[in-house]
Amino acid sequence: MAASGTGYADRALSHREIQDICEEALARIPADGKRLLILVPDLTRSCPLDLIFRILYPCLAPRVTHVDFMIALGTHPPLSRAQIHQRFGLSAEEHAQDFPQARFFNHAWDDPDQLTSLGTIQPAELSRLTDGLFEQAIDVQANRAVRDYDHLLILGPVFPHEVVGFSGGNKYIFPGISGPEILNFFHWLGAVITNPRIIGVKDTAVRRVLDRAASMVPIPRHALCMVVGNGGLAGLYSGAPEDAWSAAADLSDQIHVVYKDRPFQTVLSCAPPMYDELWVGGKCMYKLEPVIADGGTLIIYAPHIRQVSTTHGHAIRRIGYHTRDYFLQQWDQFQHESWGILAHSTHVKGIGKYENGIEKPRIEVILATGISEETCREINLGFLDPDDLDPADYQAREDEGVLMVPNAGEILYRWSGAPPELGGQNN
Repeated sequence: MAASGTGYADRALSHREIQDICEEALARIPADGKRLLILVPDLTRSCPLDLIFRILYPCLAPRVTHVDFMIALGTHPPLSRAQIHQRFGLSAEEHAQDFPQARFFNHAWDDPDQLTSLGTIQPAELSRLTDGLFEQAIDVQANRAVRDYDHLLILGPVFPHEVVGFSGGNKYIFPGISGPEILNFFHWLGAVITNPRIIGVKDTAVRRVLDRAASMVPIPRHALCMVVGNGGLAGLYSGAPEDAWSAAADLSDQIHVVYKDRPFQTVLSCAPPMYDELWVGGKCMYKLEPVIADGGTLIIYAPHIRQVSTTHGHAIRRIGYHTRDYFLQQWDQFQHESWGILAHSTHVKGIGKYENGIEKPRIEVILATGISEETCREINLGFLDPDDLDPADYQAREDEGVLMVPNAGEILYRWSGAPPELGGQNN
């Protein structure tokens, strides 16, 4: 069944349009007397979750026995109760008084007691899904809550994404509420393909793996996929996760991708406050890598970022940031590391070569953050003191080969004449 809903490249949806789409979507879910689990993003994803929550709750609460929300964290740190209320635009008092049936939970990817195995993707099938890149068995684990509910509703935005092509849809299950094996696998799969070749592409090997894993979920799945833009919500689509996501990705491709007629020698990528560590602030690199000239420089400007990663910082400091080929050509040394961390490392460093024991990144990545110079050198990234940098100095200089991007991390920038390795038309 095709997705329902609508979206526009040139305007935002009205509140009435959003409400009508939500009500139509809920009418198609056989939720009466059922236990409903709703997957939602954490604070690192832009979307009007508070608005959608206030529309959905009064429609659902009288119908269902459970209206529970799980933060699809992947490996991100759990949200505090105050942060959860912030995500939903609630005070604690409002929650207790006006939304008493709503319960909120964090996913814990590294707690075996929270996980259940849904099945195995066998080597031959994985080889087919990945165009022959990998041939191994993958245990598909997800939060055991998928066995405790009657219906699953995915609620989140769709943007260009460095690992899967476009975020959203079944990605809220894998890695949103998944176990480590498949999570680490498909992140490394995306890294092997490389960010410039996969970001902003709908049909990717990673998306095929995710959709196959999602087909193992033992309860019915439905999705409300948001496209943020035009000063509000540009699009909202409902249906099976694959269909709703596909419609949303088509609109995202129209409004979340900026084409430039030249590559830039210097890019200042300014991180918004929602990226509070480099693990997520790296998106300021991923979305700009395709528009940087060979030998160019990307500066991540984020004085508020003071740590590499709460969860993975120790491992990243030990491994450092490197190109994909650095790891592949020394695979005996690195194959037992977390593949998800290796993937993050390559995405931040960018594409490049490793020849005769020498690493040659295509571009230089420099941090102008609250992370110390010592740590930057330790993790193999450049350093600038953010106090010595004024973003205004980088504005209105595109004719000089200098691009400044405020609120970076969600909008993808491409060079219209890019070669295949940078995601060009022959990709």
